[in-house]
Amino acid sequence: MADVATDDARYMALALALGRRGLGNTWPNPAVGAVIVKNGVIVGRGWTQPGGRPHAETEALKQAKRAAHGATIYTTLEPCSHTGKTPPCADAIIKAGIKRVVSALEDPNPEVAGQGYERMRAKGITVDVDLGVDEARRAHAGHVTRVQKARPHVTLKLALSSDNKVGLAGRKPVQLTGEPARGRVFLMRAQSDAILVGIGTVLSDNPNLTCRLPGMMERSPVRVVLDAKLRIPLSLSVMSTARDTPTWVFTSHKASPIAEDILQQKGAKVFRVDEQNGRLDLEAVLKVLAEQGITRLLVEGGPTVAASFVAADLVDEAVLLRADKTIGPDGIDALEGMKLEKLTQGMTSRGIEQVGADTLETFERSA
Repeated sequence: MADVATDDARYMALALALGRRGLGNTWPNPAVGAVIVKNGVIVGRGWTQPGGRPHAETEALKQAKRAAHGATIYTTLEPCSHTGKTPPCADAIIKAGIKRVVSALEDPNPEVAGQGYERMRAKGITVDVDLGVDEARRAHAGHVTRVQKARPHVTLKLALSSDNKVGLAGRKPVQLTGEPARGRVFLMRAQSDAILVGIGTVLSDNPNLTCRLPGMMERSPVRVVLDAKLRIPLSLSVMSTARDTPTWVFTSHKASPIAEDILQQKGAKVFRVDEQNGRLDLEAVLKVLAEQGITRLLVEGGPTVAASFVAADLVDEAVLLRADKTIGPDGIDALEGMKLEKLTQGMTSRGIEQVGADTLETFERSA
């Protein structure tokens, strides 16, 4: 039994690794991984394809062909049992003659929610659940949050000096972290469905908000800009490249319809939401993003936007990249009007790692 347990863990780890290939590229569907094993040999591998179809299980079955009969399939999420744009994966597994299913996480989608397991068990298939469940929850956090809270999973990324500052006096931007850390941020972008900033960041930094790793430009996320008054100049990068990389602008109901038309002509999508206390209602923004299919949102905004997400208790995960540089007491705090500790209250650190000369610490919302 120990050997079986060890093998199961190894194959599930592979399925999880395969699933991560699709992160940021499969929305609105979750990025699932699947491995089919027969007599100790891997006969099929699959992961959710761009746009969410085909699903991981059908990809693995297609590769395994007849070898799937009598085999075991390892999958990071419960095989679907409902007919959407593709037939149910549970039915494909039954038809292929799979004898055992090892699944990491039950799908919280009410259209599935254990029904896939029931359907397969009813056909005599052995179904084992919860192997690698903690890692699977992280991998599928976007899907779970969108289903359960009707919003994307929100990760807030902050680049800090050693004394927790993000900018120089007078709100002057400063490059804090080195190349390895920037590479890690590009990877985070590639694994996110969308990246969000405020109009202040766009005006001061003119960022590209893309994934500039070699060969990864097409994995750049949807760019989301909060711009209540539609002040964004057409000459800035996010607008001049709106036809190349999707750009969505959120504004208030009071903003100029003429400005909206101009932005749309440049290739951007414009969404109008209510305001709260003179600022765009973040919960309304996230609701629209979820309706558009976004499951994983990376927030890279400045101190004002970051503090707004913290104040609204909308941060599920925080990534703090800390440089060894010191700015001093006149520097700009990471969170407008609040201590950095406000962010990490109610969160658990998953540890610190060295990234070049900088450190990276990840926090996640405590259960």
